[in-house]
Amino acid sequence: MVGVGGGHGRGFRLREAEDLDLDQLDRLVDNGGEGEDAEDAASAARMRLGNRVLGPGRFGRMFRLPRFRPPDQALIELGQAMTADVPENPAQNNSNVPAGFTYLGQFIDHDITRDETEGFPPINDPQLIKQGRSVTLDLDSLYGQGPKRQPGLYNPDFPPERARFRLGTTTPVTGGPPNFNVPSILRNDLPRRPDERRTPIIGDDRNDENTIVAQTHVAFLKFHNKVMNVVNALEDDDNDGDGSATFTQAEEDSRSTQFHRAKRLVRWHYQWIVLNDFLSHLVDPDILADIKSNGRRFYDFDRAPFDGEPFMPLEFSGAAYRFGHSMIRDTYDFNRVFANPQQVPGASFPATLDLLFGFTGKGGMNGAPTLPSNWVIDWRRFFPVDDPELLNLARRFDPTLAEGLLRLIVDPGEPSVLAVRNLLRGSRLGLPTGQDVAEAMGVTPLTPFEVAPQGNQIVTPVLRRHNFDERTPLWYYVLREARLQGGGNRLGEVGSRIVGEAFFGLLEGDPNSFLSKQPDWTPTLPSAEPNDFTMSDLLKFVKDINPIG
Repeated sequence: MVGVGGGHGRGFRLREAEDLDLDQLDRLVDNGGEGEDAEDAASAARMRLGNRVLGPGRFGRMFRLPRFRPPDQALIELGQAMTADVPENPAQNNSNVPAGFTYLGQFIDHDITRDETEGFPPINDPQLIKQGRSVTLDLDSLYGQGPKRQPGLYNPDFPPERARFRLGTTTPVTGGPPNFNVPSILRNDLPRRPDERRTPIIGDDRNDENTIVAQTHVAFLKFHNKVMNVVNALEDDDNDGDGSATFTQAEEDSRSTQFHRAKRLVRWHYQWIVLNDFLSHLVDPDILADIKSNGRRFYDFDRAPFDGEPFMPLEFSGAAYRFGHSMIRDTYDFNRVFANPQQVPGASFPATLDLLFGFTGKGGMNGAPTLPSNWVIDWRRFFPVDDPELLNLARRFDPTLAEGLLRLIVDPGEPSVLAVRNLLRGSRLGLPTGQDVAEAMGVTPLTPFEVAPQGNQIVTPVLRRHNFDERTPLWYYVLREARLQGGGNRLGEVGSRIVGEAFFGLLEGDPNSFLSKQPDWTPTLPSAEPNDFTMSDLLKFVKDINPIG
């Protein structure tokens, strides 16, 4: 789920803050505007500058354990063995997790981390890693720097205090078979520049890496716009506070605009989804309950050098959270047009990874000026919003990746196999072995036989040849543990603890999150269950579940 590349931080870029002292920083923010945007920019910028001085550049380590850096060639052999070399049968190798969580996880990742390191250099000091995102779950990948500082993201028909996002339109499809044609122009694409690459105009360009994460971003753009309508209606028609959404924070009542109120509501419901919908599908329920009840045990940023400011744990970003790569399928039933014709009458063919990467800005939209109308997603096939029989399921969590991940488009000289890239990245970051982390947590490590089972004739010989069955790269260990302890449906002990604690810590360390401001808050927007809110509820609220029918 973790990507690499260049990008924007929130408020202003990290590089622009490196030579500022806090007095200069205050003056910069004071001159930049008022309200939550300026307040958040100050908080984020102080966090960047403070961590640069006090700690390792907002990346850090959960565990002080020996670095594991085996020979590159051994990791390359293992990564190549991990990738499936035969076409995948969608009827097999399924988890019980809806496939939409794969790409929601990617969207969340792009909200909290952006390693701007180029290539694969060895990194002994996390301070050397340039972080291009705030580590908080604040949707800076969606809102950018706000409507005053980054107006290009927003609809010019509305003033900043009532800002709504721009939406892109699709390109009608005509002249093909009847079931293939969608002649309508739909507001279901990212806004794009009319350049050769169809560059998206969004807060983080990585959310245009594939069509599903791009459509997820569109859903969140529409979510904010719909929430703005709710806020506007409440202020106009429901001043007694009895509406479907209430606002009780003193700072909002005294000085915020409609935009800030809507943004707070969007962020908090999003944060609730992360903790109570996303994690509940992926993390061991007993470990998740323990973290909720008893707090974090290993992700500690309260003491020096962090002094209460959260950092991005390398064990999370470089290994455990990359479990999502094992969930990616080679093909999906995407909508009524692009699906298995044996399962969906009248469909043309399934959506392959090549197509999903091609119908993006980075893929040149496969020659179309914007997303073709027949490539708008049917969310019923990715989240349980309607008929469960329609759902694509994610691949089970295990150390075997889809065949399509053998052929990534990368910079010259870099490995094109995703598994190889992940293993090399973990080595360059100096991550510990899975066994060392398990022992540090006080759980029983996997045995060599569990890591490298006798019946596997592809990966096991590589594991044993390089002693990886006894000293296992952390990312591989997390995937193997998930297969053994979670049945391929959930993370195991080590993976669940790292992922669960990281997310709770990022919210507990954010002074603007609902956990910090109002821990007893529960969602206020319409939902299937009172005091709850899921990704399915979000999509139903937006009312854009299956635009092409």
